[in-house]
Amino acid sequence: MEPENSDFYSPEELAEKLKVNKMTIYRLLARGELPYHQIGKLKRIRREDFEEFLRKTRVETQRE
Repeated sequence: MEPENSDFYSPEELAEKLKVNKMTIYRLLARGELPYHQIGKLKRIRREDFEEFLRKTRVETQRE
């Protein structure tokens, strides 16, 4: 298990953090919606890229 303050996440770690299936993360990677680094067969997502992805996908609630 990687330390919590790691600068990179595996797709499985992001799936666990977001409480989604790991295939959801792999689909985001395949569609280019979430940037990643490929090291051999491993995919790793930078913390900053993940945080930017969260900012972009945030839906604001409308108040009346």
